[in-house]
Amino acid sequence: MEKIRIDKWLWAVRIFKTRTLASDACAKGRVLINNMPVKPSKELVGNEIVTVRKPPVIYTYKIQKLVKSRLSAKLVPDFIEDLTSVEELDKLKINETFFVKRDRGAGRPTKKERRTIDKLNTENH
Repeated sequence: MEKIRIDKWLWAVRIFKTRTLASDACAKGRVLINNMPVKPSKELVGNEIVTVRKPPVIYTYKIQKLVKSRLSAKLVPDFIEDLTSVEELDKLKINETFFVKRDRGAGRPTKKERRTIDKLNTENH
């Protein structure tokens, strides 16, 4: 039976850009297998549900096949099934920042101006 480390698998199916990022996410408890936090050295068997917290979104994937080497983006859907809910993906669209234009040379905002800016930011979210 083929086994692979979770950090290597997360990197291979392009959930994380580097294996180090995948390993760090596991160490911080942001990667769960069947709702249990895992260490980077945890070996996958297959047909498991992997949950990855990348704030503000929580992604959920089902493992279809195990893979040891990095895949091209086109091949990834053959190896994982994305179970992430639409509500979670909508969080990416909502996360727009509100920017207040300040005149050049105006310096830092005063306490009163800062409160006004914060009030505008909370109204837009």
